[in-house]
Amino acid sequence: MKAPKILAFVMAGGEGSRLHPLTAERSKPAVPFGGRYRIVDFVLSSLVNSGIQSIYMLVQYKSQSLIEHINQAWVISSPIIPDQFITVVPPQMREGPGWFQGTADAVCQNLNLIERHSPDLVAVFGADHIYRMDVQKMVDFHLEHGAELTVSARQVPLADASSLGVIAADRDGRILSFDEKPECPTPSPADPQRAYCSMGNYLFNTDLLVESLLKAKEEGKHDFGRHIIPDLIHRRRVYAYDFTTNVIPGVKSYEEPAYWRDVGTIDSYFAANMDMLGLEPRFNMFNPKWPIATKGYPGPAPKIVEGEIHNSILGAGTLVKGAKLTNSILRRELVLERDVEIEDSIIMDYTQIRHGVRLKRVIIDRYNTIEAGTQIGYDLEADRKRYHVTDSGIVVVTKGRHCVDDTHYY
Repeated sequence: MKAPKILAFVMAGGEGSRLHPLTAERSKPAVPFGGRYRIVDFVLSSLVNSGIQSIYMLVQYKSQSLIEHINQAWVISSPIIPDQFITVVPPQMREGPGWFQGTADAVCQNLNLIERHSPDLVAVFGADHIYRMDVQKMVDFHLEHGAELTVSARQVPLADASSLGVIAADRDGRILSFDEKPECPTPSPADPQRAYCSMGNYLFNTDLLVESLLKAKEEGKHDFGRHIIPDLIHRRRVYAYDFTTNVIPGVKSYEEPAYWRDVGTIDSYFAANMDMLGLEPRFNMFNPKWPIATKGYPGPAPKIVEGEIHNSILGAGTLVKGAKLTNSILRRELVLERDVEIEDSIIMDYTQIRHGVRLKRVIIDRYNTIEAGTQIGYDLEADRKRYHVTDSGIVVVTKGRHCVDDTHYY
């Protein structure tokens, strides 16, 4: 059987207010993650590794940083392969002066792109999660079950389910009910501590998608989870694809099976970063059989002049002059001076940590200088007067306003 032609829309326009202040000047998909990535790299890598290379990325809020990253990291277009591209699409306002009003409205405003390519299937994927996924396995499930819409789903802790779409499905996976972001999520019958939830990734037959979007537009409805999916489950073939069955090549036995995280809050973002540490991390970034791609870096490797380093990741171009690092992630072009101690922290690009600094459970955004002798994370009441502090005690230092003085590099 001939493989279906697939067009993908990546929804990258969310404001990401729960991830503030990391989203104060950038959209959520553009937030740095790990030693060298952005959050958006994970969905794009899943699509491209799965052979889906016709991708439109719909952007909206604070999109400049994301657009620059895509232009520098994800150029796959070819003049001789017209269906190989990743193209950023801001609101075109073809239907009037309004911005995207929701996920469905964003795709509806770009129906001309679907008409241009005439795909058999349309994948509508979110850009806000950390995971690996072989999308072709979801496509196979969709075709085998004669589905018209398939929603990728997995079990999540009940406490997290209120920010997702909660699903009830029969043994074959056909969806019986769909409740978007309920205040009191219904537990899974097999596990009262968990709920079966949408991952925000959808696979539509093209004709059903177009029909549904035009109907929703007429009725003034704008969202897939709140409006379109609940409307379809009782009259069309709508299925849930169990993500735990999605096996990725190269995943180690010690990794968490079917790893997926919604990094929508500072606490969940911090925890997902920490999941990459250790000899046997829950999510091992080194997987040559299923790589996570991102922007290349032309600078030098990290350099350690002197230091004591335990269970940490160091990005390219970072200089450690004399520091103690424990359970921390340092991104590129950082300078750590002597007598610095950093524990359980994430330090983003182009930051200088001066002599005698102490940091514990801290996220420092880009372009910062932490002056000599500063202590952050040890007195949360004092920290709250200067920084954002989560309920769990993670301190966030917002993005700096200017480039770092590189005279301290050597």
